[in-house]
Amino acid sequence: MSELMSEPHTLFIADLHLAADRPDITAAFLRFLRQQAIKADALYILGDLFEVWIGDDNPEPLLDTVASALSELKQHIPVYFIHGNRDFILRQGYAKRAGMQLLPQQQVVDLYGTPTLIMHGDSLCTLDIAYQKFRKWWNQPWWQWLLLKTPLAYRQRLAAKARRKSAAHKARYAEQQQGQQQPQIMDVTPSEVPRVMAEAGVLKLIHGHTHRPAVHRVDINGEPGERYVLGDWYTQSSYLRVSASQWQLHFTDLAQA
Repeated sequence: MSELMSEPHTLFIADLHLAADRPDITAAFLRFLRQQAIKADALYILGDLFEVWIGDDNPEPLLDTVASALSELKQHIPVYFIHGNRDFILRQGYAKRAGMQLLPQQQVVDLYGTPTLIMHGDSLCTLDIAYQKFRKWWNQPWWQWLLLKTPLAYRQRLAAKARRKSAAHKARYAEQQQGQQQPQIMDVTPSEVPRVMAEAGVLKLIHGHTHRPAVHRVDINGEPGERYVLGDWYTQSSYLRVSASQWQLHFTDLAQA
């Protein structure tokens, strides 16, 4: 076991949803950077690092705390970031402050000889029609540019409204899906996963977004594939550790992380 733990490895996290009103998550994340991430070959953050992102000009002290910690980590290992649906307008300004390299929404990376597709995962939830329509809208560069030109106070109000609508949307669908055996609308569409993996030419996929950590077997045109779903950090610290010999999801109670 000690040999496996000392083996070169890469870490993946997502859906921390860092916010000023959850200092426990921030504290757990900072400990994770100091104790686990610093020992890795690289750290990949697959979206929703923050609960909401209203622009690189946000003076919230939390942003400085996180940027400083990630910048310190960058002195030792590379840090990569893929946008999530909560921090889709995070720009190069903050990424540079935090020492993060921005990646496209979908990226194939070589993990110790295994080509692997990584993404946030919201694009896989195609049954959520209302969300996908919204996603298509906010992914437009001109819309993002226009949004960032509005006053900070306006963006703060808009973000608060969006959080309320998102909570109501999830609660409504959870009530509708209760007791049903079919895949929940907030989860990935089963047919979309093999399609995307086959298109990328991979047998491994890592993503977050759904907050349902697990390892799923996937048939890719007759070949066995795997989908690794990262956990959120609301009640636990959660990360995927990948080495040449082992892919392992890790969880720690937030109070003990």
